[in-house]
Amino acid sequence: MQSMTDYYSAVQLRADRWSALRETTGALVRSQGGRMSKSLREKTDELLTSLAPIETYWAFPGTAAFDALRRTFDAGHYDDLSFTIQRISRALTSGAYRRRHIPLDRDGAETDDHEDEAMQSLEARAHTKPYFEVMIVDNLNEHQERWLKSNFSRMRRPEDPFHYETVIVPSLQDALMGVLFNHNIQAIVVRPGLILESQLDLPILSRYLNRAGGIEALQELDPTNYGPELCRMIARVRPELDAYLITDRSVEDIAGLDLGICRRVFYNQEDFLELHLNLIRGVQSRYKTPFFTALVEYSKQPTGVFHAMPISRGKSISRSHWIQDMGAFYGSNIFLAETSATSGGLDSLLEPIGPIKEAQQLASRAFGSKQTYFATNGTSTCNKIVVQGLIRPGDIVLIDRDCHKSHHYGMVLSGAQVCYLDSYPLNEYSMYGAVPLREMKHQLLELKAAGKLDRVRMLLLTNCTFDGIVYNVERVMEECLAIKPDLVFLWDEAWFAFARFGPTYKQRTAMNAANVLRERLRTTEHAAAYAAQQEELKDADTETLLKTRLIPPPTSRVRVYATQSTHKTLTSLRQGSMIHVNDQDFKGEVEASFREAYMTHTSTSPNYQIIASLDVGRRQVELEGYEFVQRQVEAAMSMRRAISTHPLLQKYFKVLTAGDMIPEVHRESGVSSYYDPEQGWTDIWDCWETDEFVLDATRVTLSVGGTGWDGDTFKTDILMDKYGIQINKTSRNTVLFMTNIGTTRSSVAYLIEVLVEIARELDELQDDASMMERRGFEKRVSNLMDDLPPLPDFSRFHDAFRSGPETPEGDIRSAFFLSYDEKNCDYLELDGSIHDAMASGEPVVSSQFIIPYPPGFPILVPGQVVSAEILSFMRALDVSEIHGYRGDLGLRVFTQDALKRAGKANQARLKLNDARAKL
Repeated sequence: MQSMTDYYSAVQLRADRWSALRETTGALVRSQGGRMSKSLREKTDELLTSLAPIETYWAFPGTAAFDALRRTFDAGHYDDLSFTIQRISRALTSGAYRRRHIPLDRDGAETDDHEDEAMQSLEARAHTKPYFEVMIVDNLNEHQERWLKSNFSRMRRPEDPFHYETVIVPSLQDALMGVLFNHNIQAIVVRPGLILESQLDLPILSRYLNRAGGIEALQELDPTNYGPELCRMIARVRPELDAYLITDRSVEDIAGLDLGICRRVFYNQEDFLELHLNLIRGVQSRYKTPFFTALVEYSKQPTGVFHAMPISRGKSISRSHWIQDMGAFYGSNIFLAETSATSGGLDSLLEPIGPIKEAQQLASRAFGSKQTYFATNGTSTCNKIVVQGLIRPGDIVLIDRDCHKSHHYGMVLSGAQVCYLDSYPLNEYSMYGAVPLREMKHQLLELKAAGKLDRVRMLLLTNCTFDGIVYNVERVMEECLAIKPDLVFLWDEAWFAFARFGPTYKQRTAMNAANVLRERLRTTEHAAAYAAQQEELKDADTETLLKTRLIPPPTSRVRVYATQSTHKTLTSLRQGSMIHVNDQDFKGEVEASFREAYMTHTSTSPNYQIIASLDVGRRQVELEGYEFVQRQVEAAMSMRRAISTHPLLQKYFKVLTAGDMIPEVHRESGVSSYYDPEQGWTDIWDCWETDEFVLDATRVTLSVGGTGWDGDTFKTDILMDKYGIQINKTSRNTVLFMTNIGTTRSSVAYLIEVLVEIARELDELQDDASMMERRGFEKRVSNLMDDLPPLPDFSRFHDAFRSGPETPEGDIRSAFFLSYDEKNCDYLELDGSIHDAMASGEPVVSSQFIIPYPPGFPILVPGQVVSAEILSFMRALDVSEIHGYRGDLGLRVFTQDALKRAGKANQARLKLNDARAKL
């Protein structure tokens, strides 16, 4: 039996223990009296003992049923034991216990004719009542527990839209572990009799307490406040849940306390019907999908279509003789729900007043924003909306240079003065990491010294990066606000929408950090800390400021935006995205311009199916996002462990760890790997709380250079063409495997099987290879692993597009549109004429974006001076796709005459701006 340290989570441990128990008891029945009987009995006893504390947190099979299993085993009734365990294991695996009562005795099972329910169609399962569990926190004896559960059972009504079961735990610690362990829990009832400490001692469970503040923090709690404190602490880790507090304290005592997620307080009463109705109503508020429901109802209405869209109601398809296959493939509902109407119970995305508006409000609640906007044409458009809505021509924007191309084009649209920030390079893997906080502070302080801080408008960063580097969002905003108190932050969370629904991940999301900052800035403790630091730093030089963790002034304005590709990491149709807003100045300063930008980029004919999928995707994450994200992380961790411990795979592959992808200076916790074969799993909560950068565990970057194939070849020729495995990110010597909320353990197992097969084939090839073939293989590996071109930093903007020599920002818009006149441009060959041009001493300046895939971001932008390092990198690139570069003509650059004219125009513009500033 595997040790508990082999498991990343208790959920995975529980699933494997039940599976092992099913196999062991089955073997025990078959071997009664045999040589193996004693060892099988011992193993069964060990498995039951290890499961006992875990099962206290689940309603199915429940502690009573589990205790009955133990008695059956002790009595030697192994046939009955094996039968019952098989039913429990099958119900847990299929989820059947969520949809119906599972009889565990043989008599009940004989009348049970639903064994194949797991094979039911989606339509059949959609008509079953959703199931959830309610955790009751109170220190009760066995008789009191039965009485309490029976009272809740009697409240059930046929008209209830949901079905729930109760699980009772005695202590505050048990409640915290339970909500983090049991993803079925949707509500908590906190009664006055709860105690503080759990009687269980299980390392893998106590590890969960760190996510709620740690055991030390719990010891300091006031016993009279256990109930309210529990509600508050649960809000920190699972804010989507509902809590109900039953108390015998006075209204006055409770009124001043922070009750976290508590929806209602019951005073000195045990009204089970009222509590039952509140439980149902609370889940119903998260279950409702205003727009999806409206669209379903619209599809049922008989209508006559006398407007756009012949495909509406499917008429153009059903009447066709040639495209019936399309109707057969998609089914009728999608066409019945297709319309361009905004009436009949529907709504307008551009001016929502009905179900779309309500759906956006529910999404705002789910993701922790103040306002949320839906988008039906991807996060690329969301980024342009935010940039254009907030940036005015001439505003300075600090932006990571290796961000998505939509941000660069957004700079062009808005007329921003762009100050590019360089990420730390990972030359050995041909990828970039993220922008160090020191670099951001340095640029802000430099702009401040030049008298330009008032023009700095926004900091734009990607969190998390495509390769999984995650910022310490709260710290970045704190320290930047300390220099520029009204700075606007745009966090591109295209790949991070799921993070809100995992306690570890949530703390590094833009909306959570914004809410934490808004609350902290109002406190007297913060004001005192700020005043003390200001006195300490009164005459500090730049280097001291760069080394100090700066505290923002209490008057800072929290202005935060996040764009998310819902379709990338959560349930939504392609191009379904959201913009989340948490801006204290949005209503007064930004709303009008933001709406204009939204109108500019949003289609007047948005796809209603995408909007409906965003609505349903929000429902899913509020009710089961925690479960799905937990399973996603587990799948990725299992993949890391399997590859890292397999001796054959280690010969050709390496899973890149946090230590490989984040320099030590940015890992204050000292954590370098999430899994160590000797020490087991690392509790990643510590590093996610403290480190400047952390690695998103759901992204597994695999170094494949040891196979002799580059990343693109390994992706296309091996994984995709040979094994049907899809990935979408490579570097010169790595491939990226991304898990998502749909990833299963079977998918991970298949991937491991494929990698092992590849490694075996490579072994066989090496065994049969000649000496020259081996040398060729070793040379290919060396070229991929050792002889890699260094990644170039951003060079500089040409003086014709800069506002002065003292700071680096540039006018990318002027350069972009200057290239529209072909007389201003010329082509230079990389291996020819560009050498003479650079040798002449005149700067060579790119006239357009040059974006190789990979890495997928611009290595040159309009107006940027071409450096020798950039040229070396371009020549070394071995990729088939470079946007903006024509192999037949070369690199498109500005002519020297065009640059001189642009320089004169720029000087005139700067003089005019100075004159306006003086006026």
